[in-house]
Amino acid sequence: MRNDHAISRRAFVAGLGSISVLLSVPVTGYAASLPLVTVSKDPSCGCCTGWAEHIEAAGFPVRIVESQNMDAIKQQLRVPPALYSCHTAEVDGYVVEGHVPAAAIRRLLTERPAATGLAVPGMPAGSPGMDFPGVTAEPYEVFLFAPADQKVFGRFRSAQEI
Repeated sequence: MRNDHAISRRAFVAGLGSISVLLSVPVTGYAASLPLVTVSKDPSCGCCTGWAEHIEAAGFPVRIVESQNMDAIKQQLRVPPALYSCHTAEVDGYVVEGHVPAAAIRRLLTERPAATGLAVPGMPAGSPGMDFPGVTAEPYEVFLFAPADQKVFGRFRSAQEI
């Protein structure tokens, strides 16, 4: 009886050759994996979902946690009340408050300053998650904050630094 599933010597040698070729090709399609962004948001807030989609489109994995008590979360994570926005996220040991663009988060994670995190107070028109059709994007500031200090980290219009 003939075994049609047996690998011929020629196929085996060709397969070995293919493996060595594959191993010699540099891996360029895989970037270092980005850390998880955990977003706490009110269940009824749509712009928070839009911001999470912006972050996800930038390559970050996202987990959304719905909460009816956002003020308690902000207080627990030491977000200054003057910097409050609608949602609060955590990423790699930092807090991200509000509509912070993904580019600012990437810079934060690259530079790793001694800080609590980043914040965009309020809900600036045209910022990620607030970029609805027909809305004219306004310039806004991203703040780097720590318990005793706040300073401008970047100025943006839409998701672009200006």
